[in-house]
Amino acid sequence: MKNILIASAVAVGTILGISGQASASCGALSIAEMNWASAQLLANVDKIILSKGYGCEVSIVPGDTMPTFTSMNEKGVPDVAGEMWINAVAIPLEKAKSEGRLHTVSDPITGLGEGWWLLPHTLEKHPELKTVQDILKRPDLFPHPEDPTKGGFHTCPSGWGCQLANANLFRAFEMEKKGWRLVDPGSAAGLDASIAKASDRKQNWFGYYWSPTSIVGKYSLNMMDFGIPFAGKDNWDNCIVKPEQECADPKPSSWTKSEVNTVISDDFKKRAGSAVSDYFGKRIFPGPIMNATLSYMADQQATGEDAAIEFLLKHENIWKNWVSADAAKKIKAGL
Repeated sequence: MKNILIASAVAVGTILGISGQASASCGALSIAEMNWASAQLLANVDKIILSKGYGCEVSIVPGDTMPTFTSMNEKGVPDVAGEMWINAVAIPLEKAKSEGRLHTVSDPITGLGEGWWLLPHTLEKHPELKTVQDILKRPDLFPHPEDPTKGGFHTCPSGWGCQLANANLFRAFEMEKKGWRLVDPGSAAGLDASIAKASDRKQNWFGYYWSPTSIVGKYSLNMMDFGIPFAGKDNWDNCIVKPEQECADPKPSSWTKSEVNTVISDDFKKRAGSAVSDYFGKRIFPGPIMNATLSYMADQQATGEDAAIEFLLKHENIWKNWVSADAAKKIKAGL
């Protein structure tokens, strides 16, 4: 019995030693879970993959763009922000990168951004509508709910920053002269309801939205090419996004490019190891898969953790390319 106990103790010690070595190669890290669905999914996918596959000790902390960036920039915590929309922090982020405090390691989602969208049945029926410029010639296809003699463009609810951009682009494209009126949805729920109603009834809908979102996934919205180039940062930053009284002469433009990065602290980069760094460099969600998973979250009222498990179970063909073969086996076994 004594020999068995000694052997068991040695075995346990060996196992703990292996486990400790696995954890030591990555260590403890904190991941910001932003307060929107796609970032919640990302944070939980990262947690499962890094803990199951690489032995990291992962904690998830609440986050939002500005407070998370400020904390990372000033204190170096949390270690990871999986989905940082950097347009709002572009200048200080570049400074932090140049001074070595923070690093961007990937663009985590393809096909994301803001813009003007159509439903798929509209494009199937009207394949001639290839750009926004084509759509603007056909207000008759998109009757305004209060004045069917005019075309209706669904804009952002009052108080949203994108309401200003849409209103100024409406003026820049001289849409009123072309037979259009703005449709104020009243709220985010109202905007979503207008899309759902049009989809269910096979009616045409034209308006503003953004991706990744459950609505884009559920209704297969198509973001339209504006058909013209971006008219420059000065026009956008100093006119398009300003109140009308500060934007006397808006120039027609495509929507500004949305930039989203995974951001990590310098301390984490130094201690994470090459395998974990490789993972973050490869961890890129295809936009359609992200939107479909967000639709699942909305329909099932699923948490970020629930959705992460759903994604990992259904899409091994995607995530196994982000990790080593050994890590993939451990992750699969741990689900």
